[in-house]
Amino acid sequence: MTGTKESLEELSREYQDSIPADLRTTHSFDWYLDELYDHPTIARNAHQRVADMFDYYGTEYDEDAGVVEYKLASEDPINDGENTFYGRVVHEAMHEFVNKVKSGARGLGPEKRIKLLLGPVGSGKSDFDRQIRRYFEDYTLRDDGQMYTFRWTNLCDVIDDQDPADDVVRSPMNQDPIVLLPQKQRDRVIEDINEELDAPYTIRNEQSLDPASEFYMDRLLAHYDDDLESVLDNHVEIVRFVADENQRQGIETFEPKDKKNQDETELTGDVNYSKIAIYGESDPRAFDYSGAFCNANRGIFSGEELLKLQREFLYDFLHATQEQTIKPKNNPRIDIDQVIVGRTNMPEYRDKKGDEKMEAFNDRTKRIDFPYVLGYEDEARIYRKMLRNADLPDIQVEPHTLEMAGLFGVLTRIEEPDSETVDMLQKAKAYNGEIGEAEDVDVKKLREEAAETADIGEGMDGVSPRFIGDEIAEAIMDSMHRSRQFLSPLTTFNHLEGNLENHGSIPEEEFSTYYRYLELVREEYKQRAIEDVRHALAYDVDEIQRQGEKYMDHVMAYIDDDTVEDDLTGREQEPDEQFLRGVEEKLDLPEDRKDDFRQEVSNWVSRRAREGDTFNPQDNDRLRRALERKLWEDKKHNINFSALVSSGEMDDDERNEWIDALIEQGYSEEGAKEVLEFAGAEVAKSEMEE
Repeated sequence: MTGTKESLEELSREYQDSIPADLRTTHSFDWYLDELYDHPTIARNAHQRVADMFDYYGTEYDEDAGVVEYKLASEDPINDGENTFYGRVVHEAMHEFVNKVKSGARGLGPEKRIKLLLGPVGSGKSDFDRQIRRYFEDYTLRDDGQMYTFRWTNLCDVIDDQDPADDVVRSPMNQDPIVLLPQKQRDRVIEDINEELDAPYTIRNEQSLDPASEFYMDRLLAHYDDDLESVLDNHVEIVRFVADENQRQGIETFEPKDKKNQDETELTGDVNYSKIAIYGESDPRAFDYSGAFCNANRGIFSGEELLKLQREFLYDFLHATQEQTIKPKNNPRIDIDQVIVGRTNMPEYRDKKGDEKMEAFNDRTKRIDFPYVLGYEDEARIYRKMLRNADLPDIQVEPHTLEMAGLFGVLTRIEEPDSETVDMLQKAKAYNGEIGEAEDVDVKKLREEAAETADIGEGMDGVSPRFIGDEIAEAIMDSMHRSRQFLSPLTTFNHLEGNLENHGSIPEEEFSTYYRYLELVREEYKQRAIEDVRHALAYDVDEIQRQGEKYMDHVMAYIDDDTVEDDLTGREQEPDEQFLRGVEEKLDLPEDRKDDFRQEVSNWVSRRAREGDTFNPQDNDRLRRALERKLWEDKKHNINFSALVSSGEMDDDERNEWIDALIEQGYSEEGAKEVLEFAGAEVAKSEMEE
C-alpha cells in the first residue's frame, strides 16, 4: 500500500490555518468603532452580506442567455467542482434569486419577502439552498465576510439577582454591536461610515436591542448614572461571529413536522423553564432564544417544504418578512435581520395558489421558478457528476449513454411545439444548442410558445433526474452481474422502459406519451450509432478535405454566377448543381433553403480567410457532417453490412480494424462490438428495404 501518511501535527496546523485568527479573541467596543470606520462592511445587514458573498466567489456574464453565472454554483470552487450546477434554466433561476437578494440589499422591497424556490422534485432547489448555506459559512470565515457580535460580562457585579451561571451572557440574537448605541448616536456613526463605504448600498440599522439585552443595558446604565462609556468599557466584549448551521448560529433550517402538533415556539422561541425559578416567568432573562428565526438572525433562514405548514403557522412569517420582527409569547416584538428562503414542490404550491386565505402570505412571497434542466447535454453532466462523486465500478460508460438518457428526461419536460415545422426531437435539439435560426428554428419563439401553454412554466413537470439516475445505477449493477464491463444506451433504455410504470411520481396518464418519447430517443441513438460506425468504416480525412474544397469552389462559382475549372479536363464549366445538392441533401436541406446554406458557408470561409485561417471542413460542423454522409453514400455499397452482425462472415483483421476505429471514438472493445452489430443490422435492414 502506498500513499502519504498524515501526522496529527500536520492536521492540527491545517485546521488552525483554516479558522480566523481572531475567532477566539475578544475586543473592546472602542476597537469595534475603529474597525467599523476602517471596514464599514462589517456592519452590513444579512441581504447585503449574502449579496456580496455571491460576487466574492466570482461571476461570469453569459451574453447569450443574458444572465450572470455565479461561480459558487457553476464551478463550486471550495469543493473542487463536486457540487456544480448545469443548465441554462437553472442559472437563470439563480440569477433571479441573486437579483432579489441584491434588490433587498438596496432596500428596494425584496428584503421584506420570502424567496420561495418553486420547482418539481429533483430540480436542484434543495441543493442550491444547501450550497448557499455552505458558502455563507465559508464566507463568514474570511476577511471579506467578517461580522461581529457582543457579549455581556461581569453582570453579577452590578445586578444583584443575576444567576452566577449568567455572569457572562452572549447576545441572544447575535446582534451587531452597533445596536448598543442609542439610535441618535448610532445614526451619526452610520452616516460617517457610509461616506467611506464603497458599495452599491448604504448601511442601515434601526434595530432595538433584544429584550434580555435591553434589560441588561437599562440596569447597567442606572448603575453608572447613564454613563454609556462605562457600561460598554466594563461590561461588553466584542467577539467574531461565524455562521455555522450545526451550531445553529447565523443559519437555521426549519422543517415541518406533524401538522397537528405544530408549535410557533419552534420559530420564535419559548420560556426557559430552568430559569423561571430564578428570575420569574415575566423576566426577559427567563426566555430561551432558541427559535428558528432567532438562530438565523443576521444570516439565512431556510424553510423546507414551507407550504406544508398549517395556514395559522404561516402567520409568523408575515411579521418576519414585512415588519422584520417576531412576536414570542409573553414578550415584546424582537427585530430580526435575515434572508428568508423557502422551498416547495408543485402540488403544495398549486394547492395554496388559489386559496384566498393565503393572500397575505402570497403577497409577501417572491417566487423563483426552479425548473428541470432543458438541455440534454447539461442533463448528462448531472449524471456524470453523480458517477464522478460515487465509487464507480470498473465499468466504462459508452458514448451517447448519458446523453440519450438526458434526452429522454428533457422530452418529458418540454411543451409540445405548436409549429408544424418543428417536432419534439428538433425542439429538444434546439434547446441543446444544436439547431438555431440558420436551420429555420427560432428558439426564442419556442420558449415564448411554451411559456403560454405551460401550467406554471416549462420544465416544471416531467421525469426527475433522480429517476433516471437511479435507472443508470441499476443498469450499471445489472451490467456487472452479467460480466459486462460497459454500460451502453441499449441497456439503459431497457431499464428506463422496464421501470417507468413502477415510479410513483409518474402519472399513469403519461405512460403512453413517455413510451413514445423513449422510441424517439431510440431512433436518435440508432442514427448516432450508424454515424459512429460510418465514421469507423468509411472516414477519410484527405477525401473529406478534397470534397470540401470542391464543394466550396462550386459554391463560390454559384454565388458569383461564374464558372469553375473541371478537375479532369481543365475546362471551365458551370457549377455542378447535382454534386452540390448531393452534399446538401445529406443535411435534409430542402431546395428552397439551399441558397441560404451556401451563403452561410461562404460567409464562414470568408470570415476565416480574413482571420488568416485556412479552409478546413472539419471546423464547420454542418458541412463536415454533410461531407461525411456523402462519403458514406459513395462507399457503403462496397461494405457487407450483414457481415457486421455475424463475426463468422467477416475477415478478422478487417473487423478488428473497425473495432479499433470505434475505440478511438471512446468505445470499449466490447461496446464497440455491440454498436458495430447493432448499427450493422440497422443499415442492412434499410439496405434491404431500399
